[in-house]
Amino acid sequence: MKLSVFEAVMMVCFGFAWPFSIYKSYKSKSNKGKSLWFLVIVLTGYSCGIIHKVFYNFDYVIILYALNFMLVFADSCLYFRNYLLERAKI
Repeated sequence: MKLSVFEAVMMVCFGFAWPFSIYKSYKSKSNKGKSLWFLVIVLTGYSCGIIHKVFYNFDYVIILYALNFMLVFADSCLYFRNYLLERAKI
């Protein structure tokens, strides 16, 4: 099992962005500046990365893919929460 250091660094860098996005979504209770399609595309990408790791190149980077997937999923859940909150204001 050969660990891809550059792939791991890329995943860590991507991973640092999501907590800020989640915090903003949670505190603002708004979807301004958010795109559901973007979140779905990113979730799809992380899912494909996980599948690739499982079937073709299993190493510990899969943990970073899974962590990033969970962070984006949490942000997606907040998207729907905020959608309902914004809709209730109308």
